[in-house]
Amino acid sequence: MGTKTVDEAGAETGTEAKSDEQAMDITKTEASEDVTENETADDVLEDDLDDGYPQQEGATGVGQGAGAVVSAVLGLVSLSGSWIGTIAGNRQTLVGQLGTASNASVAKQIQAVYGDAWQTTALWAGLFALAALVTGVVVLARPAFGNPAHPQAPWIKSVSWAGVTLGVIGLLLAVLKYTDALLGLPSAS
Repeated sequence: MGTKTVDEAGAETGTEAKSDEQAMDITKTEASEDVTENETADDVLEDDLDDGYPQQEGATGVGQGAGAVVSAVLGLVSLSGSWIGTIAGNRQTLVGQLGTASNASVAKQIQAVYGDAWQTTALWAGLFALAALVTGVVVLARPAFGNPAHPQAPWIKSVSWAGVTLGVIGLLLAVLKYTDALLGLPSAS
């Protein structure tokens, strides 16, 4: 009843020997089914992770994306004004007030106090616009020197073009303000 006998040739005899082999076969089959289920679960997990975006190895375009955003922000700063431009304009106003004699003509006082500060602010706005323009052009030109297998993302191009456009507009406005073609100083006469 439950005992195995082995004859001299090493062959197992008895009814339970066959049932042990069947039990091992069933266990092996269950284990292989578990592996198959695990592999299927891994495949499903990989499919869940793949959201339709190409999996890139190496460069991911993070630097280009950051450059595009920086270009757009610099363009906005050139249009709206910057802290450093405001400080430089206020400093120039103070220098104009200190350097102008009290007996100077009104036109000279207006130019020294307000005109020079206006031009200093325009100069800083132009520098920010130029930085936005150069940064945007560099980001747009970067794929020409990179790996053609990794194309630039469309949003990077869009944001870079926005930075270039804002830079051009900011540079144009800065030149117009600096030359007094736009909102020039009032005449003292």
